[in-house]
Amino acid sequence: MKRDSKIVLSIVFGGLFFIIILILGISALVGSSNGTINMSPNGDTVAIIPLQGEIAYGSSGINGGSVITPETVQDAISKAEADSSVSSILLDVNSPGGSPVASEEIMEIIKDSKKPVVVWISDVGASGAYLAASSADKIVASPSSMVGSIGVIMELTDLSKYYQMNGINKYSIKAGQYKDMGADYRNLTTDEKNMLQGMVDQDYDHFITIVSDNRHLDKNYTSSIAEGKIYTGTQAKDLKLVDDTGGKTHALDIAAKLGGIKGSYNTVTISTTSGLLDILNSLSSKIAYSIGLGIGNNLKNGTDNNINMPSIY
Repeated sequence: MKRDSKIVLSIVFGGLFFIIILILGISALVGSSNGTINMSPNGDTVAIIPLQGEIAYGSSGINGGSVITPETVQDAISKAEADSSVSSILLDVNSPGGSPVASEEIMEIIKDSKKPVVVWISDVGASGAYLAASSADKIVASPSSMVGSIGVIMELTDLSKYYQMNGINKYSIKAGQYKDMGADYRNLTTDEKNMLQGMVDQDYDHFITIVSDNRHLDKNYTSSIAEGKIYTGTQAKDLKLVDDTGGKTHALDIAAKLGGIKGSYNTVTISTTSGLLDILNSLSSKIAYSIGLGIGNNLKNGTDNNINMPSIY
């Protein structure tokens, strides 16, 4: 019985030891996917940070998709900066844009990185996403990717005739001449149209100025190629909106070179995935640069007027 007991105990403890090792292994893998980097003294690693989805202050997309927030980008880049084994960063971008303020924050975070940053645009790097990417040390785009969409759009809806036809008498009690500007029960006055056009023009000029400064382009030249146009990666290279075209491996090679890595290099992925909070809570400001209805739909603010303000998409 004693011998049998020893055998049973050996099996039990052996099994427990195996389970502990297995759990530790899984935890290590999960930790790596969430941005925990295996430290190495060699400095031969390129950190890959995926920026895929809408840019916003919330943390879940309109249809449950992923979201890029300034907080998660800052956290990921900080982890890469703190790791002595990481020499450079590759931002894997696939985004149509989003919040203008969040996009500019991410742009500043990229610009302030203590380590070289290369952006690789896989499918889409447009509007706010391109704005953020423009501050990177180098931009590489897939030849067939969609790049650019430097432009501003403000959408409004006039449903006054619909309301009349259906016997709906919609109105408001307001204080302030322009408080119901953009409400869907009436059209804009000439004064209101001019006011909103001025806002759109100002934001458009701001967008062009940022891209011109980041890409070291003449502002008049940037204006001539902006106009809300979408370009392929190949066209964007010819227009100097990106530095080179190629796949992810090519972009990694450039990042490794900028990081001073000679020969082979390692890679590690730092996740920017956040929780499941509602993105709608984040979009208090809707003035932005838009890729247009063909790529994405503008969000509605739900305020007391019905202006469908511009969104980066």
